[in-house]
Amino acid sequence: MSEEGIHKSAILMLALGHDEAAEVFKFLGPKEVQRLGAAMANIGNVNRGQIETVLSDFRKETEGRVSLADSDEYIRSVLTKALGDDKAAHLLDRILQGNDNAGIESLKWMDAAAVAEMIRNEHPQIIATIMVHLEPDHASEVLNLLPERLRNDVLLRVATLEGVQPMALRELNEVLTQLLAGGERGKKSALGGVKSTANILNYMGGAIEASVLASIRENDPDLAQKIQDQMFTFDNLLDLDDRSVQLLLREIQSESLIIALKGTSEELKAKIFKNMSSRAAEALKEDLESKGAVRLSEVEAEQKEILKVIRRLADEGQIVLGGKGGEEGMVE
Repeated sequence: MSEEGIHKSAILMLALGHDEAAEVFKFLGPKEVQRLGAAMANIGNVNRGQIETVLSDFRKETEGRVSLADSDEYIRSVLTKALGDDKAAHLLDRILQGNDNAGIESLKWMDAAAVAEMIRNEHPQIIATIMVHLEPDHASEVLNLLPERLRNDVLLRVATLEGVQPMALRELNEVLTQLLAGGERGKKSALGGVKSTANILNYMGGAIEASVLASIRENDPDLAQKIQDQMFTFDNLLDLDDRSVQLLLREIQSESLIIALKGTSEELKAKIFKNMSSRAAEALKEDLESKGAVRLSEVEAEQKEILKVIRRLADEGQIVLGGKGGEEGMVE
């Protein structure tokens, strides 16, 4: 959802009242709750006209909609026909909020420090299985809190994980002191593998990313290369088409972009300038020149935030990703 959509949703939720808003939140996932809650907390003063506009837009959007019976079965049937059993099974777990991995679902609501503390003494294979069920940015935060040797071992196992059998999920939920409901599906979930590892590494800093890839390369050079080929890093902005870059620029703050571009190639900067108005491009160039030196850690932090936006836009189907990418220092 765009920033404008989040803003409108926050106004709507504040206008609904406590009980009604609470009912809506029950249907949202952890990330949605976090984004919407933050927007509500930062909404500031809203005039009556803005509220009336949001309510009017909501009414127009929902007018004429009716509830359809057996919608879950319809979605299951359509996606299975379109994607095949394996891909559909994974997607349906996320869409229909099934209970096959209810214990792992509960971890998605916990902060990274709490998850890391809970799993740090478990077997690396168990940790790897948990990581592939979390969102990539959440998984990367958890792994950043684990010892380097354990982190590298876990990501090697994620990269070589071909799937998770229902019985393995049942045992995993027992480890998490949760009961597994359902489990009738006989096929394994299509989780893990090279792409999952690349997605997690996309959210990690350059030094950690390099350490993980070096560790995997020692065990399996071909696997490390496959992971690297699947990764999308800040330099890969050059691979995006102009329309995708323009969509991205609408979603990020200028101050974040200024820091993220420090120390990047002239070719990448030119790509950004090309997709801005001449006035905005000139202003950005002046800001970059006047910004001065910035810590590399700050640059990487802002680049990671922009990569999160890119990943969200890709997940929403608004852009298509192509498919590389530190020591602490200063960059000009």
